[in-house]
Amino acid sequence: MKLLVFLLVLGNLLFYAFSTGLIGTSGGGEEVRVGQQINPESIRIVARGEAPPPAAATPATPEPELEKPAEALPASPEAAPVCLAWAALAPVAAERVARVVSGGFADFKLERRPAGESTGWWVHIPPLANKAAADKKAQELKALGVSDYFVVQEGATRNAISLGIFSSEKGGRERLAELQAQGVRSAKLVPRPDKDGNQQIELRGPADRRAALLAALAEALPKTPPQDCP
Repeated sequence: MKLLVFLLVLGNLLFYAFSTGLIGTSGGGEEVRVGQQINPESIRIVARGEAPPPAAATPATPEPELEKPAEALPASPEAAPVCLAWAALAPVAAERVARVVSGGFADFKLERRPAGESTGWWVHIPPLANKAAADKKAQELKALGVSDYFVVQEGATRNAISLGIFSSEKGGRERLAELQAQGVRSAKLVPRPDKDGNQQIELRGPADRRAALLAALAEALPKTPPQDCP
């Protein structure tokens, strides 16, 4: 009976040794363990007892803001137009004012009227520098075929060339258009001066040009500055 138990125990030991490779194999146990590893060369050490770094947070895409409507700026009040006046200006001085306006201040409106009571409308060439200049201008008119004229010999409009006096502005404009068609460029239509020839002048235009206009007028009329319109 003891022999039988001994043989069973021995058989179990032999079976265990054979199944675990202790007997019946050419290599040792270390070689078996190495062979049982799966791709040992692909193993990569990522940390040595250290916690992995936190994953980088993906920045949030900002929501597009709604475009705010532009705020309307309050409109700046427009400056009142400038108005300069002469109550009574001699014809020669009035022509100097007209030349200043036409020479660099076309944005100003020039108004003329007699200083006294109006007696009609006058088509004329403004007073020339002297009698010789007036006579020369008269010869030029004759060469253009203009015969209805005369040279003013005395008074405030001396050396002017009169081309017609009319009771209405319409008649004066028709005469002026006729002269321009004949080639006369220097003729003008104005209210007929009073007996002294003085004219009332008003200039109206943008306020931001006031200083420049006053400087030009001071050069043309140094002794007769304008006043603000009443």
